[in-house]
Amino acid sequence: MSSQEISFASSPPSILDGYSVRRRKSRFTFKHLTQLSLSSTACPLRVIALIDLDAFYAQCESIRLGLPEDQPLAVQQWGGLIAINYPSREYGVTRFMNMAEAKRRCPDLLFQHVATWKEGDDKWAYREQSAANMATQKVSLDPYRAESRKILAAIRDCLPAAFAQHIEKASIDEVFLDLSAQVHSILLERYPDELARPPPYDDPTEYLPSPPSTVLDWQTDSLIDLDVGQTEVDDPDWDDLAMLIGSEIIRDIRNTIRAKLKYTMSAGIAKNKMLAKLGAGHKKPNNQTVVRNRAVQQFLSDFKFTKIRNLGGKLGQQVVSAFGTELVSELLKIPLDQMKSKLDDDAGSWVYKAIRGEENSEVNLRMQIKSMLSAKSFQPSINTEESALRWLRIFVADIYSRLVTEGILENKRRPKTINLHHRQGGVTRSRQLGIPSGKKIDEALLLDLSRTLLSQIIIDGRAWPCANLSLSVGGFEDGPSGNMGIGNFLLRGEEARAMSSTSRPGTHTPEDTEHRSKKQKLDYDVKPFFRLQRDSSRDEPGDESEWEQLPYDDDIPIPEENTNDQLPPPAIRTTPPNQTNYSNSYICPKCHASIHIENQAEHEDWHFAKTLQAAERETTLQQQQTQPQQKSVPKGTIPAKKSKSTHPGGKHPASKTALTTEKGQQRLAFGKPP
Repeated sequence: MSSQEISFASSPPSILDGYSVRRRKSRFTFKHLTQLSLSSTACPLRVIALIDLDAFYAQCESIRLGLPEDQPLAVQQWGGLIAINYPSREYGVTRFMNMAEAKRRCPDLLFQHVATWKEGDDKWAYREQSAANMATQKVSLDPYRAESRKILAAIRDCLPAAFAQHIEKASIDEVFLDLSAQVHSILLERYPDELARPPPYDDPTEYLPSPPSTVLDWQTDSLIDLDVGQTEVDDPDWDDLAMLIGSEIIRDIRNTIRAKLKYTMSAGIAKNKMLAKLGAGHKKPNNQTVVRNRAVQQFLSDFKFTKIRNLGGKLGQQVVSAFGTELVSELLKIPLDQMKSKLDDDAGSWVYKAIRGEENSEVNLRMQIKSMLSAKSFQPSINTEESALRWLRIFVADIYSRLVTEGILENKRRPKTINLHHRQGGVTRSRQLGIPSGKKIDEALLLDLSRTLLSQIIIDGRAWPCANLSLSVGGFEDGPSGNMGIGNFLLRGEEARAMSSTSRPGTHTPEDTEHRSKKQKLDYDVKPFFRLQRDSSRDEPGDESEWEQLPYDDDIPIPEENTNDQLPPPAIRTTPPNQTNYSNSYICPKCHASIHIENQAEHEDWHFAKTLQAAERETTLQQQQTQPQQKSVPKGTIPAKKSKSTHPGGKHPASKTALTTEKGQQRLAFGKPP
């Protein structure tokens, strides 16, 4: 059976006596129309788009330098190429190609080195001879982050404020948009007679009337060929019209960005994020592809399923190993039961639906960054504390400049934690401290905390030679507005310990694997299978998907955001596969429990409270034992009435007597640790 014979969810024409006739009723109901207005992930009329900037780093440099669009350009990082524009590709130049070979293929190729930081600077800069100073400088991606923020702001301005804007920044050069609510509004405006009236009999399960349009103008869009059994002469349904409106919205956004900021971008429009992602990379550059519901089968059949979003990592490898193929067309022949038996019920069901174009993840309303990281790999390794401190000063300047951009001076947002990751050989260690909430964050404070973290690693005795250092801040929270409560002036948990101690136990070592695996019991999610790997469908090393492939760790496009809560911080991802990292967990030295790092302070406070309770109980017992027994009652007094006791022996335990609460009070129970 060919792949084209395998059925997908689509929009078949109505058949009467062997002839295709115009539908009197739509396949969609009034309930589906309501779901569209609510941006429901279960809505079959849903419209999702992915905007992907074309050769983003190269575009940034071309626009900054004012070059003509046909000028071949490559973005250089030390001795390698990390981005090339489309005119360069016409000569066969590729990323990571030797510079001499690239120049031989394209004599007119212009090389532009990325901006760099060096010690003592308060801002990154473009410098001559940067490639010769790899040992004393580190790459800065701030110019690209700044452009990304400008583009994102322009996209938001293009969308009407009347609707909740469902925007997800997927990477430095990719943005997902859920256009469903806006599309719903436009549908009602254009087709009031069919859609603006209440459903017959007030029954939302009633089918919508058929659309009045019989021919749709897709203008310059790239349309995927329709599935077998579908033809362009078949009358469209409401899902086709919803896609058409979505394509108009995206075309207007692309034209606006092009006119205002000069950037070109490609886009994919489909019913979910997975298909939109594939559509955006289908025909680049400066094009948009619409994957209609009636074309999903045709679109996916010729793909390798490892190109599908979330199937390029560990899960994809497991599927290839189980079924011996990478082709969607071959995998479509596998029955659901067999897929479940080879992968397990949940993963098998997910893959079965994904290769048929069914995926219902929502567009996360995530616009702000969650962490900032500055890193450097050393070739050769560094061997002294003095050398490490020089790099920490550069890291601090780098991070602080980005914090200023994030609004730290206006107290808009501030991080709660600072982390130092250190790699020696194949082992990565990390330390974390809380940033005191009562103190102003400046370079001096960040450097002081960084030194404390470095001293903790050095005390461990396995600091040199060091192959990589990375400093990060995370746990961002909005600054207080209006009057601050007393909590803003107090130090809590780790913050207090950070101010009173320069050393703390808790080295993360591979022996802790068992504790970590036992504690992390999660509901099923396909996320644990996914890892940040090179995505061959991308043309740029964006913030996330391709950073591991770049030559040197400090110069990689470090993710500003963790899109997967199960993944370790970016600096840890260079650890070999047989090593285990613990940057997201903290092994308690008292109870040996593996605690998520964000809950470390709360867990340690629990231990502190238990200690206080035990001390109080011991003191009370001592007082009870030394207190003389009262044998007689003074004359004229009324003896206290004995209360009944269920305690063995008929006596109250001394601790209960000591801890009796007053009226209106309530005892705190310290049971299981948080």
